Amino acid sequence: MKFINVFFVRSAVLLVLLLMSVMHLFSQTQSAQTTVQDTVKPDKRLILADTVKMAGTDTVKADSVKGNVKTATGLNTEVKYSAEDSIRFDKVNSIVYLYGKARITYEDFELDANYIELKQKENLVFARGVVDDKTKHYTGRPIFKQGEEPPAATDSLYFNFKTKKGKTYGVASEVEGGYIQAGQSKKNQYGEISIKDAIYTTCNLPHPHFGIHIVKGVVTEKQIVTGPAYLVIEDIPIPAAIPFGFFPKTNKRTSGLLFPTFGEDGARGFYMRDLGWYLGLSDYWDAEIRGTLYSKGSYEGSVLARYRKNYKYDGTVNVHYAAIKSGIEGTPSNKASRQFNIQWSHSQRQEANPGTTFSASVNVGTSQYFQTTAAGGTYDIDQLTRNSLSSSIAYGKVFANGLFNFTSSLSHSQDLQAHTVNLQLPQFSLNMSTINPFDKKDRVGEQKWYQRISVGYSMQGSNSIATYDSLLFKKGFLSRFQNGIQHNIPVSLSLNVLKYLQFNSSVNYTERWYLQTYRQRRLFAPANTDVRDTISGFSRAYNYSISSGFSTKIYGMKNFKKGNLVAIRHVITPSASFVYTPDFGADRYGFYRDKVIDPAGTIQRYSIYDGAIFGGPGMGRQAGISFSVDNNIEAKVKAKADTAAEKFEKIPILQGLSFSGNYNFVADSFKLSTISFSGRTAFFKQKFGVNFYGTFDPYEINSAGTRINKYALSDGKLARLTNFGLSFDFSFNSEAAKSKNSATEQMKQGTMNPQLSEALARISRDPNAFVDFNIPWNISASYSFNYSNPGLAAYRTITNTLNFSGDFNVTPKWKVQYTSGFDFQQHKISLTQFSIYRDLHCWDLSMRWVPFGPYRSYSIDLRVKASILQDLKLNRRRDYFNNY
Repeated sequence: MKFINVFFVRSAVLLVLLLMSVMHLFSQTQSAQTTVQDTVKPDKRLILADTVKMAGTDTVKADSVKGNVKTATGLNTEVKYSAEDSIRFDKVNSIVYLYGKARITYEDFELDANYIELKQKENLVFARGVVDDKTKHYTGRPIFKQGEEPPAATDSLYFNFKTKKGKTYGVASEVEGGYIQAGQSKKNQYGEISIKDAIYTTCNLPHPHFGIHIVKGVVTEKQIVTGPAYLVIEDIPIPAAIPFGFFPKTNKRTSGLLFPTFGEDGARGFYMRDLGWYLGLSDYWDAEIRGTLYSKGSYEGSVLARYRKNYKYDGTVNVHYAAIKSGIEGTPSNKASRQFNIQWSHSQRQEANPGTTFSASVNVGTSQYFQTTAAGGTYDIDQLTRNSLSSSIAYGKVFANGLFNFTSSLSHSQDLQAHTVNLQLPQFSLNMSTINPFDKKDRVGEQKWYQRISVGYSMQGSNSIATYDSLLFKKGFLSRFQNGIQHNIPVSLSLNVLKYLQFNSSVNYTERWYLQTYRQRRLFAPANTDVRDTISGFSRAYNYSISSGFSTKIYGMKNFKKGNLVAIRHVITPSASFVYTPDFGADRYGFYRDKVIDPAGTIQRYSIYDGAIFGGPGMGRQAGISFSVDNNIEAKVKAKADTAAEKFEKIPILQGLSFSGNYNFVADSFKLSTISFSGRTAFFKQKFGVNFYGTFDPYEINSAGTRINKYALSDGKLARLTNFGLSFDFSFNSEAAKSKNSATEQMKQGTMNPQLSEALARISRDPNAFVDFNIPWNISASYSFNYSNPGLAAYRTITNTLNFSGDFNVTPKWKVQYTSGFDFQQHKISLTQFSIYRDLHCWDLSMRWVPFGPYRSYSIDLRVKASILQDLKLNRRRDYFNNY
């Protein structure tokens, strides 16, 4: 019985909302499209089939016939008419009959139909379609338009040019994704329209699945009055009706009430959610103010503002605030937890201001907002499990004919678990394109060696702070900011030597500017304590290096005469370079200081720029060789082809296997660095990708786990594997990703209609919301393994996780999606979710279920697809708050 009551209440609310959408439909006259139905039969009483030629008539046949009528009956201008098939004149009764794509225009009135009668004496026009002899479909319906009103299609109509009164039968029109059909409509000389037996729906079928039936109504310039109206679903009238309705009518955005939803939360009591007010501020701005009240004292509020200027920019601002009470009522624990979240997104079209860019993506708030408010009442699992927030406001400009590129940004990152915040206010950079200062624009012939010398320049600046969120905006907050500017000037030369070798030489100069440096000291009493002092004042640090090196490519090929395997090619790319860097830790530079670290007077060297934004010059002279080797292996096989001509395709076997390291000749110890390696490959036509990486340490360790200056090979051992990672991912149906990427790309290019654009906007916020029934099945998975062994077994760590997701069609209109995973180290199943979707043509049915874990819940939602009625939905939900 409770369910029946809820159903009737929601049906009544739905009916009222639908009526408001109908009123909105009548008030909008822009961007309208005409809907023409092929299967609705005309009213036989209205078909005037003049098949017998009357006495005293003439018939004119032509591919296109045109004419004008201007009688002495008081018409202001000529009535222009034309027809593609023929025109017949009845001289006795002063009637003109138009056949085949007929058209009449008079002042701001336009009419097209397959058959039109023009009665000159009565200033009356009648129009209708015709029944096709072969298909038996009623085609060529009248389509009329008057003034700024949207075009409309009808079964038939009458219109008086002199009185400007008209009457239509079976009119149908579309505005902003909604469809209105009226059995009869009549317009008088004052512009008032009377409608009878009308239906409003967002279903585009000739016989819609649902709609709101209006028995009769009147539409005037400023208001709409309706008689009885009721909701019909699948031809079944829902027992929820209103006796009459009165609505104001405007041709602009109008402010109004936003209806709430009602329910019960086990922890917070009964609620009235999202009660609000819509503000139609202007053609460029609108806003929604909403609030939620709970019977146990909690409340939430939000303000959503949207702005858009065509071909310029658009964006949204969303501010949330909540005071949520938890714990037992009447106890000290039942204290409101105050949370907030601010989101802002802004994008600018490139053509709005060529050479200049501005964008914003802001998401900042308290660390417990999503968990405390159930993601603002959306119960979005992705938001509930979020552990970080980030923001960026960026500006960029290209100037000096593209030579310089300036970018700046304000950014923030926030760890919701550790309660830490990192702010960069601001960060900027200036980059100059690489130039050849000794080359000439009017040079003839190849470049000389000195003309190949290239020079670049870049500058980066930053003002940042890393702190806890509880310390933000406290006393001394601004003094804890770190700032600095770094300049970099690279000079390079690239030449071909001995035909097969690529010679590269460069000089790199870096300079850093700071407004503070740091001093370190250790206090031995009462306990060993390290003290760091900040010294204000301008300081300049610089370093430079010189490098020269060679690289080449070595090709190896193995051909096969039999089988489908034609050849295997191996490409080796070795490179080696010599690098020299002075010892900037020497006293003459002043970048390093000494500190005593124990009572015995042991000295330790430290940098006065330790902890600065861009760091400082390195300590120790370097004169060594850096080396790397990259390998690529691919096979050439015979491709399967339907034609007799042989075709071949290349299959990658190893897309990259690289080794790299360096050797410092002037180092006191550990001259050879660790050896890093990485590789990648893919199988099954790129559907199964594998990546791996790792590090070898060539030195031994002692019993304490400390590296010693002794090669492992001296004891007949291989280098130690200190780190290794392996990951792979696969998709057994790549068409799913292609379909999603194609749809989102169309959204970016602006080729979608408003309804699909709204749907794709939801996809960009939630990629799992994409459902394509054209793909029968899809399965994808990713695996990640990481091993770390710095020395002792006690510090060895292993991570080992598997995640998988997919979907399949049960029927052409039913789809099931699933997401899950497993952590092999924790022996736990990760967040698991099942989703079921049913395509109901103009409605969507979706069910989501989290069967176990801390977010165990389910939801069932039935909603209209059209964006104009996106708030019309029925849902049933059990959230994780109430799982007790």
